Amino acid sequence: MILFLAGLFSGIFGGMGIGGGTLLIPMLTFVTDYTQQQIQGINLIYFIPSALAAVIIHNKKGNIEKSVLKPMVITAVPACAVGALLAMALSGEILRNMFAVFLLIIGIKEIIKKDK
Repeated sequence: MILFLAGLFSGIFGGMGIGGGTLLIPMLTFVTDYTQQQIQGINLIYFIPSALAAVIIHNKKGNIEKSVLKPMVITAVPACAVGALLAMALSGEILRNMFAVFLLIIGIKEIIKKDK
């Protein structure tokens, strides 16, 4: 049941653009015995259909700025490959710590951010 709820809320968060992995990765870390690399792989596979559904809906609503897509994709694809190779080279403990620091920084940024 916990995994079902984690998947449900991760999908909702991902569709909102918040990032479902911010919930899915810690949840899988706490309730399974998978390695950090396996959990990140699960998150990436989970992300594909979730992102596709979100992109379709956001595109229909006109929420996607298409002028930035090409430069972002051109740089993101090689960066993702480098990131995947780096994730496989690092220990699970280092990856967990890096993700925790990332979440902490994002959380602090959100707390002190002013509305535009």
